[in-house]
Amino acid sequence: MKKNYNSIRTLDDLHGEVYRLKADYKHRGVMLKEDSKAYISQFSIGNLIKKYATPSSFLKFDEKTNVSSKIMSIALPLLLNSTIFKGSGVITKALGALVSGKVGKSLDAENLSGMFNMVKSLFTKKDKKKDVGFVDYGIPPDSETY
Repeated sequence: MKKNYNSIRTLDDLHGEVYRLKADYKHRGVMLKEDSKAYISQFSIGNLIKKYATPSSFLKFDEKTNVSSKIMSIALPLLLNSTIFKGSGVITKALGALVSGKVGKSLDAENLSGMFNMVKSLFTKKDKKKDVGFVDYGIPPDSETY
């Protein structure tokens, strides 16, 4: 941005323009410093943890890469083959591994936590506490019989 300096006719106009340029220089320096602090704060450790360490994004990098479903597609067939299909034949184990691998791919962290909370709610005991209010027995607290 080039300014036309033909409007400067006197020494006072020149001093005014110098002061205006110094003020503009200082203002741009302050704005640059504030913008750089804001930019750097985006990449601070606290901000990155706040952004990426949420429960929904902890095991999911993007929509295509889902770590929890990949782990479940491997771990679920191994678990079923070592427990439920322990004495079964090769074909039964292979079919069980195929089906459980497909089911494991469809599971993600939200589904697992929802299932866990549902099972936990079945076993937790809900306390029904009755709200006991003030019971008036008819004897005032200031009386001699109290």
